Amino acid sequence: MTKTIFISLPVSDLAGSTAFYKALGFERNAQFSDDTGACMAWSEAIQVMLITHAKWRTFTQRPFPAAGTAGHMLSLSMDSREAVDAMQRAAAAHGGQADANPAEDFGFMYSRDLADPDGHMWATVWMNPAAAGAAT
Repeated sequence: MTKTIFISLPVSDLAGSTAFYKALGFERNAQFSDDTGACMAWSEAIQVMLITHAKWRTFTQRPFPAAGTAGHMLSLSMDSREAVDAMQRAAAAHGGQADANPAEDFGFMYSRDLADPDGHMWATVWMNPAAAGAAT
């Protein structure tokens, strides 16, 4: 089996969150989806599990993070600056927050952060590897 990472995120509205991630370019993986969770594929190796709060409680009784807090940020590499900008527009148009932090532009690297409807943080990043090596 290919090494795969499954990122599990508790969501308050499964249908809404599924639509949000589809708008960002994720594809629903029916093999690992049901009425308590939706598996959204970013790539063959990266799957995001959107899980209802009730199902989440079967995994842990730890408290949910307070609204407006962030315990982690996940990063997605993008093919271009334009793709980074498009992801931000899609997030804002589908119930998320674009530019949850100030954008960063270092020439060789361009990054903008978004939050999904439940506040889970994602960085969208484009990097020019050839220029990145020259910048160090």
